[in-house]
Amino acid sequence: MSEQTLRVFIDGVVRYFDHIDNSAVTVGTPYLVENDKPAAFDVTGIIGVTGPYRGCVYFTAPRILVKHLLLQMGERDTCAEHVFDLVGEIANTVSGNARSEFGPAFNISVPIVLEGAPDSIYLPSSLRSYVVPIYWKTYNAAVVICLSH
Repeated sequence: MSEQTLRVFIDGVVRYFDHIDNSAVTVGTPYLVENDKPAAFDVTGIIGVTGPYRGCVYFTAPRILVKHLLLQMGERDTCAEHVFDLVGEIANTVSGNARSEFGPAFNISVPIVLEGAPDSIYLPSSLRSYVVPIYWKTYNAAVVICLSH
């Protein structure tokens, strides 16, 4: 995956957090991981990708980060349903921004939201994933990109 392709997803995450909260979001150095142990926190929103790129993109975060985002947005009810909706929305927004960059052939699915065990995320063993660490306030999250071209 090219640095330019990776940058599209990084920029999407930064824009999303900037839209929610003007305080700085920091992006760590992306790194490659094998797909036998997917990187994941408490809740994960996954978007499947087809077309010239194939694979998935997902946003994963600790539940407390997502609850804090909800409060930042003015939502006082931080129930599980709202947490899951927001995680799916973030994954969808980041992938949708990529779609606007890569064109209409970059097809994205509706988000699937998972809770808990990272081994419930299936990633092709023939590929490796880029993990992009995200730091917001005192929290860590990540965007993971597993695409073949």
